[in-house]
Amino acid sequence: MVRPLDGEILGKDDPTGRDHDARAERVRRDFWKVLRRSAKRIPFAEDAVAAYYCAFDTATPFRVRAMLIGALAYFVMPVDAVPDFLVGLGFADDATVLMTALTMLGAHLKPHHREAARRALAGGEEGPARP
Repeated sequence: MVRPLDGEILGKDDPTGRDHDARAERVRRDFWKVLRRSAKRIPFAEDAVAAYYCAFDTATPFRVRAMLIGALAYFVMPVDAVPDFLVGLGFADDATVLMTALTMLGAHLKPHHREAARRALAGGEEGPARP
């Protein structure tokens, strides 16, 4: 089976699904760590968390999940186009990638994804909890 949406963000086509699975595992493993470190500096924290919940919601179509995981993988990668430690600019590229994905796929972010994001950010919750 050919995985859709291969390319720069999502990686090369891998009929076994290993590339997608590896990216998903990296997002699961590193997302909350990166978010905790940077949440106060990024204005798109709620969108990022809502995208995380949508990406790991099994009710979300695979194609949407793959694109969101690709965008979130870019967010958690330690090396990207603009280093994240640059105040004011560091997360501009991350925000652009994520906002582009959300603009294309925003209809798939349901109210329960956004509510779970608000709860997680307000209460400091984290982890693979599903909405």
